[in-house]
This record gives sequence, C-alpha cells and structure tokens, in this order.
Amino acid sequence: MQQITWPVIALALMAAACDNPGTVRITTSSTSDSSGVLKVVDALQCPQTQGVLTRKGSARADGSCVYGGPRGSEVILQLVQLDGRSSTEALKSFENRLTSDLPEAVAEVEAENARVEAEAARAEADAARAEADASRAAAEAEAAAGDSAQVRMPGLRVDAQGDKATVRLPGMKIEADGDRANIRIGGLTIRADDKSSRVNVSSRDDTVNIDATDGAARIRTSGSGEAVRATFLMTGKEASASGWRTVGYEARGPVGGPIVVATVRSKDRDPDRLFDAAKALVTLNVGD
Repeated sequence: MQQITWPVIALALMAAACDNPGTVRITTSSTSDSSGVLKVVDALQCPQTQGVLTRKGSARADGSCVYGGPRGSEVILQLVQLDGRSSTEALKSFENRLTSDLPEAVAEVEAENARVEAEAARAEADAARAEADASRAAAEAEAAAGDSAQVRMPGLRVDAQGDKATVRLPGMKIEADGDRANIRIGGLTIRADDKSSRVNVSSRDDTVNIDATDGAARIRTSGSGEAVRATFLMTGKEASASGWRTVGYEARGPVGGPIVVATVRSKDRDPDRLFDAAKALVTLNVGD
C-alpha cells in the first residue's frame, strides 16, 4: 500500500517546488464577512517611510508615489480609476507590465503549463477508464495481492494497481500515477508532477491559482465578495537580465473603484519584508 503515501508526497513536493532562493512567503487577504469595509479615496496617503521602504521625493503629477527598498527594490503606490472596467481588466495590465521584467520565468511557467495540460487530459482519460474497470481490478487484486489492493472502510475507498492508485475520502479524491498526482479537496485542485518538479494549485471559484516549477512560480489570489482584494506575484530562481527576481502587486478597493495598487519589483532573494510594507501602504489608504 505504498501508493497511499502519495498525499504526503504530493504536498511535500508542492513546498519543495517553491523552495528556491527566489521564493517568497504568500499570505492571502482575509475574505471573511468580518473584513472591514474598504474606503473610497480620492488621494493617496504616502508616508515618508513604511517598513523597509522610503519614499523618493514627493508624489508624482499623477498622484502616485515611488518608494525605494533594500538592494534597489522599488514599490510604486497608485490610485487607479476603473472607468467602467472590471478590476480584473484593470489589474491584468499591471500583471502584463510586471511580468515583462521576468521573461525567462514566464516562459518556463507557460511552457510547463502547456505540457501539463496535455498530461492532465491523459490522466483524466486514464481515471475514467480505471473507474469503468473497477470490477476487473478487484479480481486482479485477489489474484496478485502483491501488486494491487483494495480497501473499503466507512468513508474511505482505496483502489491500487501497480503505480496507480485512487483514494476517496469525504470531500477529497486523490489520483496517483507514478510520478504524477491529482488531489481534489473541496473546491481546491492540486496537480503535482515529481518528474518535472511542477505543481499547480487552483480553486473552483478562481480565488487561488498557483503555478510552480523548479525554477519559477506564479501566484494569483483574489478575495470573494464585493470588494477588490487581489495579490499577484511572479518569482524566478535566477535573476532576469534586468536583475529582477520577484515582481507583483497588492491591490484593494471598493468594487466600483477607485482601487489602490502597490506594484513591487525586487532584486532581493528574500523580499518578504518588501511585500509586507507594500501591503501596509495599501491598507493604510483603503483599510483591511
């Protein structure tokens, strides 16, 4: 029953895939009903200092403020009018500009996504075929107990055959095939590939999406509800030609706007404090 250890292996892999010098700690914004109401603002508050950040001069003509941080890092605080656009449309332009500073990391994630999509389609077909052959697998399990097994307990069902295994628990389904595993927990899906050190985490309502390979990671989170609470981060194991290792943004505001966006560019291997300070600037302006 070695296959039953796949949940632990897959979750450990998810951590390992992101455990490189460019990794940063990600915390999602609170999305519970107890979260405060976000304020409508018409001008930014730009303190001289915030955490590891120091403001560079006065506010620019468009009202934005530029901050400098450790090792040449940069944070720009901006007030963005939606003008009839959705926040998703407005923030996509920020994502595009930021990721242009990490072209190698983007290319790695996109190439791996294309490969894994094909693998996922094959895995789905294999899972459907395995389900249809359940009765035959049971007979083979009795004939070759060393290579296959079945477990039936209240709330638990396990079907294992060679390198393949399916585990079902209330609210959870795990499908493992050699180096690959799909884990579904409620509305969350985790796809892990040990061979390529690749992990994808996504939620049914698109509030969380994480793509991680051995050399790059892309994280998107968004809060549910009426307010805008969004985080984006792209990080590479190696610095880009321009020297950046991590880029991203923290954005918050009322659903109709305007929204406050802090864009982050970092050359540091450990930009946690930088992102914390950027988040604090956004919170200062519109609330938590």
